[in-house]
Amino acid sequence: MQPCDGTPAGLGPTSGTIVPMFPLPGVFLFPGTMVPLHIFEPRYRQMVEDSLDGPGRIAIASVLEGHDGDLRGSPPVHHVGGLGEIVRHERLPDGRFLILLAGLTRALLREVPSDRLYRRVEAIPLREVSAPNGREAALRPQLLRAIAQCSKAPIEIPCDMPLGQIADLLLIRMELPQAELQDLFSITRVEERATRALACHSQRRRPSRG
Repeated sequence: MQPCDGTPAGLGPTSGTIVPMFPLPGVFLFPGTMVPLHIFEPRYRQMVEDSLDGPGRIAIASVLEGHDGDLRGSPPVHHVGGLGEIVRHERLPDGRFLILLAGLTRALLREVPSDRLYRRVEAIPLREVSAPNGREAALRPQLLRAIAQCSKAPIEIPCDMPLGQIADLLLIRMELPQAELQDLFSITRVEERATRALACHSQRRRPSRG
């Protein structure tokens, strides 16, 4: 696991919010994105019920590679995850849920005791470190070009979309291996995340030798 390089937004560790944690393998909730989820296990049905009675926020935590077989228990997760909010839900007749989770921010996740069937964490929002203006002006067209090369159809990106979200869009489009994506997801310095995303894109497009 890579150490967290972000700075907690607010006053520090005490500024975190206690929320349910939903551990999932290979799922990353990026800020500004929407993730549809099918909730069927009893503990996670309880999680949604409780969330709908409260602020509706849930932390999506990426299960560490090699622990997919531990999902019925308490698999280890990466310490940087996505904090999201339920923006739409459908309760099915048999008690299952279909929900749509909107990504709000990256967050440092610290597990806390839980008296519910599901796990809980203190989610501490991580502040993005903006790229210098000169670097942003140089990186933006490179990222847009790379995204276009990864897209099967034209994609419209708002001109005011933050550079960090554009870098995230490239990461999503490249369909990277889980360990590599988790490493890049955890970077809160926008210039570094954008630069490394472009390097990954360049490497993947480079013809193999031999």
